[in-house]
Amino acid sequence: MIKSMTGYGRVETICDGRNIVVEAKSVNHRFLEIALRTPAALYPLEMEYKKKIGERFRRGRIDVSIRLEGEGAETSRVHLNMEVARDAFEVLSRLRREFNIEEPVSLKNLIGFRDIFSPPAETKLDADFLDRVEQTMREALSLLVRMRQDEGIALFADMHGRLQSIRDIMEAIRLRAPQVVLDYQKRLSDRVRELTAGMEPDPARLAQEVAILADRCDITEEIVRMGSHIGQFEALLASEEAEGRKIDFLLQEMNREINTIGSKSSDTDIARLVIEVKSELGKLREQAQNIE
Repeated sequence: MIKSMTGYGRVETICDGRNIVVEAKSVNHRFLEIALRTPAALYPLEMEYKKKIGERFRRGRIDVSIRLEGEGAETSRVHLNMEVARDAFEVLSRLRREFNIEEPVSLKNLIGFRDIFSPPAETKLDADFLDRVEQTMREALSLLVRMRQDEGIALFADMHGRLQSIRDIMEAIRLRAPQVVLDYQKRLSDRVRELTAGMEPDPARLAQEVAILADRCDITEEIVRMGSHIGQFEALLASEEAEGRKIDFLLQEMNREINTIGSKSSDTDIARLVIEVKSELGKLREQAQNIE
């Protein structure tokens, strides 16, 4: 069964007096792209988390946010070493006086002294807490997957209905195709009589002209291939291997067949039916952009 690439999942749990909040959402993307945001205490686990996220999806942009809320949940703030800052300011001021530099010492100058700022102390998280974080992430991802599946069910119903519409239109084209040749034969015969003051046209010559038209306008092969593509499309939608890329390829083939039918036939009724098929294919293509 097909899956959508859009969805959302959020889970919040409490462990050791701290809230663990995981939000996961996904949108359309040609490939699989994972964006993970975590507190600094979880930075060492980012690659492992991304790997676990990647195992659940094949396509789409997956945004996952992990927040730790509560006392001691986040790392402490960056520390400012005022003693080093004063020394740096004094050194810069001496250089300014020594070289007669008019520009005053600014904060931009002080930022270059990295010892002024001390990195935050790492928050130690025990194994049980980390296990709870990972479990919360898995639950949020499961909600995301479930929503993508539910969206996929709606996509399946819509696309299946449009495929049935295309099948019905193609049947109308198949039934109309032989009549196009008969109508041409009648118009040609009437035109010859009109130009020859009522004389009957040569049957052999007339049959030859009709045969040329019938060969040039024959769309039997395209109709058969179109039917085959529709069957493959329906089977793919219901299979476990339904992928947006495969569906997109089938849609390209179906567009090629209907365009060929349109170019071969000069019949206004078939032209109208071709436009209807192309309209349905356009809507199918829009839906296919959201399939995983």
